[in-house]
Amino acid sequence: MSSTHPPLDIRFQRLREVRAALLRLHKRLLDSEREGYEQSHGRIRSNGEFLRLVLEDEWFSWLRPFSQFIVKIDEALSPKESITLQKADELLKEASSLLTPSEEGSDREQRYYRAIQRDPDIAFMHAQISRLLATES
Repeated sequence: MSSTHPPLDIRFQRLREVRAALLRLHKRLLDSEREGYEQSHGRIRSNGEFLRLVLEDEWFSWLRPFSQFIVKIDEALSPKESITLQKADELLKEASSLLTPSEEGSDREQRYYRAIQRDPDIAFMHAQISRLLATES
């Protein structure tokens, strides 16, 4: 981004930081869910089988919005796209909404809440992203 648009530069950089943190969180969430799945259903034999389960099995369905959102950010940051300040703000707001755990909310919010409660790494990563999203420009 050009330095002639400081607010956009700041949002663009924050969006990149959120994306990187979200990738790390998503990986840990997948690993955590895999551990739980294997405790309930037995060992997953291959990465191909794991990918199929992530894409198709109900156990992992709550994580699909995270995957889809990462792709959405990638598309917005693509050189083919011309990201606007409004689009960057919308994506940051959507990230905040996606990363809202709730003990009594939607299935995704509840499962995310439980993941944060059971795994200190997930709790730490959630806190990091929350700080990024709360940062004022």
